[in-house]
Amino acid sequence: MTMRAIDPTSEPAAPAPAPAARESAEPPLPGFRRVPRTGVIYVMHRAEQLGYGRDGETWFNLGQGSPEVGPLPGAPPRRSRLELPDAHHAYAPIGGIWELRERVAEHYNALYRRGRGSRYTAENVGIAPGGRAALSRLAAAMAPINLGHFIPDYTAYEELLFSFRGFIPIPILHDVQAGYRTGAAGLREEIVGRGLGGVLLSNPANPTGQLVAGSELAEWIEVARSTRCSFLFDEFYSHYVYPEAGDDLGLAGDPPTVSAAAYVDDVERDPVVIVDGVTKNWRYPGWRVSWIVGPRSVIEQANSAGSFLDGGANQPFQRAALELLDLDLTFAETRAIQAEFGRKRRFLLDRLRAIGVTVEAEPRGTFYVWGNLEGLPLPLRDGMAFFEACLPQRVITVPGVFFDVNPGRRRAHARYQTYSRFSFGASLEQLRGALERVERVVAAATSRSE
Repeated sequence: MTMRAIDPTSEPAAPAPAPAARESAEPPLPGFRRVPRTGVIYVMHRAEQLGYGRDGETWFNLGQGSPEVGPLPGAPPRRSRLELPDAHHAYAPIGGIWELRERVAEHYNALYRRGRGSRYTAENVGIAPGGRAALSRLAAAMAPINLGHFIPDYTAYEELLFSFRGFIPIPILHDVQAGYRTGAAGLREEIVGRGLGGVLLSNPANPTGQLVAGSELAEWIEVARSTRCSFLFDEFYSHYVYPEAGDDLGLAGDPPTVSAAAYVDDVERDPVVIVDGVTKNWRYPGWRVSWIVGPRSVIEQANSAGSFLDGGANQPFQRAALELLDLDLTFAETRAIQAEFGRKRRFLLDRLRAIGVTVEAEPRGTFYVWGNLEGLPLPLRDGMAFFEACLPQRVITVPGVFFDVNPGRRRAHARYQTYSRFSFGASLEQLRGALERVERVVAAATSRSE
């Protein structure tokens, strides 16, 4: 696997307009800067301008960053009621209620640390009001280091890496030819050569769906350990994995899941921090309950950051989350997710390829397909043009340029202009409706080009 930090002199020659430039030109008040919308927020705002949510029409969202939240075959019943004693209306502790911190620690020990002497406790867990809040707590607590991040990766990392100025973000470019995968040896070279003190990444990766698991993940943790470089794992899609016949992804368990926690030797000394929550793996995104798992020293500092950043997660939903982490319920939910989302994954892959979208590396995790549009007729080979062409058909996609994580727009040229991220988070019925409309868009462009 080849990967390298981006050298501005080697950037592609063809510039692309930054998506932020398409937003309102109205200047902010004195003392304020213009804050760009992240990828999904931008495309949803554009759709709202055209009537999404108020026009009474059915829209098809291939851009959504959340899973379908209704019943799934074989899944536990959805939680529909909250009991709220008076005591639960009070503020929760900044680091989360103790019972949930204990339950999260027990969850990781049961799934990933059986037979290990070093185990997580409640003090190794901090609860935050959502994934972005958890990542913001960590960013606020970081020392002035060089922090590596991969390209492409989660769109919200861009503003996160820009807004917190205590560290210097260093981009590391994935090699398309290697299927957006990273070897431990190359990673070590980047850490040593670029002087990285930390690495932030999603695993499984958003938007490509690639994952690091098994012996490969163990090697990554050994790199973190031996170089004393802190790895921050965003594991919100850790239950969305899709091993197929003949695959050797290194996944373990029934049902299989992935977590760096399985390869940590010492929970207090190994520089490994994990972020997850009920958003994706339990399909309750609106609850905004997430957690940070890592050494106590990190949890203490992250909780301190939470005291001025967000004030803590709400108490009622923390208490509701307690029962979700029951192992039997978790296993049932995970099996249902993998069965249903596995079907949707195959459907979307087949239909996208049929209309001319190239998938260079099939997703092994998440609920996204990273598609190259170069095989489509003009002007649909550009992700922004493709997005705009689909909007009149009430179909939403996310242009690939949003995943070229570029904090502060330090690089003048954008990557992934010919890419789009397609989500299979919506129901299969919604996906069918969306792809029918996308086919119309492509057919119309084909007829115009002939």
